[in-house]
Amino acid sequence: MDLILIGGVSGSGKSVALTALEDSGYYAVSNLPLSQLDGLLSHLKQARQERVAVVLDMKTGSGIAGLKERTEAARAEGWTVRLLHLDAKTDTLVKRFSETRRRHPFSNDTRTLTEAIEFERALVADARSLGYTFDTSDLSAAALRNWIKDFISVDPSRLTLLFQSFGYKHGVPLDADLVFDARCLPNPHYEATLSPLSGRDPAVIEYLEIRPEVERMYADIYHFVATWLPDYARDNRNYLAVAIGCTGGQHRSVYLVERLARAFANRYQVLIRHREL
Repeated sequence: MDLILIGGVSGSGKSVALTALEDSGYYAVSNLPLSQLDGLLSHLKQARQERVAVVLDMKTGSGIAGLKERTEAARAEGWTVRLLHLDAKTDTLVKRFSETRRRHPFSNDTRTLTEAIEFERALVADARSLGYTFDTSDLSAAALRNWIKDFISVDPSRLTLLFQSFGYKHGVPLDADLVFDARCLPNPHYEATLSPLSGRDPAVIEYLEIRPEVERMYADIYHFVATWLPDYARDNRNYLAVAIGCTGGQHRSVYLVERLARAFANRYQVLIRHREL
């Protein structure tokens, strides 16, 4: 029995994630207070609903207090439990609320929108360490739906290794566990024929793979991740996000992510994301 709990900050795409899971065959429940989770799961188990997705209501009762204990109780009842924590940069959230003219659930006469966002982020911060964090700052709804489908395709009992490319000019991903900076490498962007391409194109690959400094960085990242990955696994981590950034997130970081993913794919579950492509 598969249970996915969705939490995080308001405006981060929880409704989009829930819809994507419902489209994938999950029984979807929106804004459920944590105190009602046990009763819901008992009812759904009797009804033979074995794939369930729940957006947790952070605004009522005790919020997420007791979340760890509730998930452990669900596992004891036979559920495979995954917590999906969605987050986004504050300026992105401000823009989303302004564009939709929605009222933030924690705003009031004395708390500005930015203060409400930070207040809620502090309330749900402890949940980050209990599950998987997705940074939706630069994602369209369609891209988030695709990421959710990738997320549910992997075996939750095995460690999943996520390699993600990004551009520093758009900020470091909030969901990264390890971050490597590739901006010191030769940049194909300054080659007229390569600039419109990406790190997945043969011409860019050929340009980068003959550079000794690119080979050195690849080897260093590979050996660092390979050396420490068993320790992360022993720490009961089942998801590790490795982010590699260059200036625009189009050439160097994409090349390294693709190559590293191929190297680890024969031993681990591997996901690939290219945030800027």
